[in-house]
Amino acid sequence: MTEQAPQHRTPLPAGQVNYLIATAARAPSVHNTQPWRFKATQDAIELYADQRRKLHMDPIGREMLISCGAALFGLRLAIRSLGYQPIVELFPDPAQLRLLARAALGTAVPMTSAERALLDALPHRHTHRGPFGPGPLPDGLIARLQHDALAEGATLAVIQPGLAFQRLADIVDPAARRLDREPTARAEASQWSRAAGSPSRDGVPAQAFAASTAHPHGRLQQRDFDLSRGIGLLTTNGAPPAATAVLLTPGDTRADWLRAGQALHRLLAHAAVSWVFASLYTQPLEAGEIRALIRRRLALPGSPQLLLQFGIAHTTQATPRRPPEDLVEP
Repeated sequence: MTEQAPQHRTPLPAGQVNYLIATAARAPSVHNTQPWRFKATQDAIELYADQRRKLHMDPIGREMLISCGAALFGLRLAIRSLGYQPIVELFPDPAQLRLLARAALGTAVPMTSAERALLDALPHRHTHRGPFGPGPLPDGLIARLQHDALAEGATLAVIQPGLAFQRLADIVDPAARRLDREPTARAEASQWSRAAGSPSRDGVPAQAFAASTAHPHGRLQQRDFDLSRGIGLLTTNGAPPAATAVLLTPGDTRADWLRAGQALHRLLAHAAVSWVFASLYTQPLEAGEIRALIRRRLALPGSPQLLLQFGIAHTTQATPRRPPEDLVEP
């Protein structure tokens, strides 16, 4: 499912636009803000950043573009499910900064069984803030996830237990706790968190975060969405994560952020095929100096974009999504 240079394009099949948008919108996004919009032309779907959903804690839009990159991977996967190779142009019009990508239908090629498995995993793929089950990851899974990252122009660097993990935790945990006290961060966590029974189709629902910020041994400090309100429904008990990793890109440009998002969604969907999920840690990486410190202290071969902790869990509580008609660019 590789990007291709512009070539012969197939008109969009009648009645499939909503399907393509809905599949793309299953992507993970910071705070489940879903900061994307789409426009259908005769032969392509255009992906736009929705600036109204950009966080104040993300002033340059890095997390917004990572989220949109994840949606772009979902759009590519949806095109594959129709039996075509996707043709993707990144930043196709420099005069339109919000236009991030244009995806069209190229050569007719049947979807593979591996791609079908990714598509089937999207409904239960979710960011996992709850307890993990006991036991190791399936043999060879991490290596396959690393291949996914490489295929998207990124690197998934595994952080070994012991000294390397402690170096990471010594940077990440204090930074996360400090940001949890920052007024703007707290206001946005409150704005994008949802109490049980909320009809909202965006934000982080109560069943997806804990009331306590305590974390067991081996778990990095997670963002505080509860804010002492007692509305979080997750428990913090459970087995520690089976693996910790950093998703890296060669640089730290807008194109790198889109690559990071595509790599993230691809490897998360692949993991979900085996009922392996990841806790994502974006809060400490919002500060460029923290990203640089992590890269330097851990001698990483690229720019850190996300931290992930993987483990096994058997849950299907995916976060809600807005309907396709709410995502159409005027």
